[in-house]
Amino acid sequence: MDIKAILTDKTLKPKETTEAIQQLLTDKTITPAELIAVANTCKDPAKATCIEAIEFATNGGAVAIAPADLQWIIERLAEKAPRIKWESAKVIGNTIHLHPDLIPTATNQLLVNTEHSGTVVRWSAAFALGQILKLKTAINDTLVPAAMAIMEREEKNSIKKIYAAALKKVGKV
Repeated sequence: MDIKAILTDKTLKPKETTEAIQQLLTDKTITPAELIAVANTCKDPAKATCIEAIEFATNGGAVAIAPADLQWIIERLAEKAPRIKWESAKVIGNTIHLHPDLIPTATNQLLVNTEHSGTVVRWSAAFALGQILKLKTAINDTLVPAAMAIMEREEKNSIKKIYAAALKKVGKV
């Protein structure tokens, strides 16, 4: 079954759709680049499902992602649909360590998403930024104070805890 067929199969529940596509990635039947090519032709809900499948497949390192594919994911952080934003942030959190040259680009857009009205978007941005902080790169010179400022204004304790844990790992809290 191809990706488009899975995405349009009305007998599958949303979770089953994501899992079926994830399995294709994990089994190396398709590559992230092939899935991205399909996602580019989809409407937002299906695009988000494709990104979620990449997120599941990259969680734990089962599937690696190429720099061009991660760049595409980073660009999705600016999309209008909240689900695309949060799934993209989770992929970045899972994979940014593989492509440290993309950290500045990802960080800039993730910081924008820390001010989004949606809690899940902010939580996912916090997750990705926390992963970036833990890498202890030169960007921490600006990211540490930014994370501390975000913690000050953030209302949700669940999001504050993500920053606090990352800052503790880098010896800043």
